Amino acid sequence: MANELKTSEKTEVKEVRKKEGLWKRIVRFLKDYKGELKKITWPTAKQTAKNTGIVLAAMVVLGLFVVLLDLAFSQIIGLLGKIGS
Repeated sequence: MANELKTSEKTEVKEVRKKEGLWKRIVRFLKDYKGELKKITWPTAKQTAKNTGIVLAAMVVLGLFVVLLDLAFSQIIGLLGKIGS
């Protein structure tokens, strides 16, 4: 792999970075951060609305499932309480 650094080159890079001052490291971080943000492909408004709808629908379905389980378990516990009395 041509893009990979050799082990000795990696250690040299780490040593150089350790010698850099705090402000140079912060500036380098911010430049790298800005470069990474440019690579992001943001979803369109339509995709965002669709994904939001999917999440809301999943929340409703799971909420109903939890409510049904709660009702079923409360009925079972009620029956067990009557049997034990």
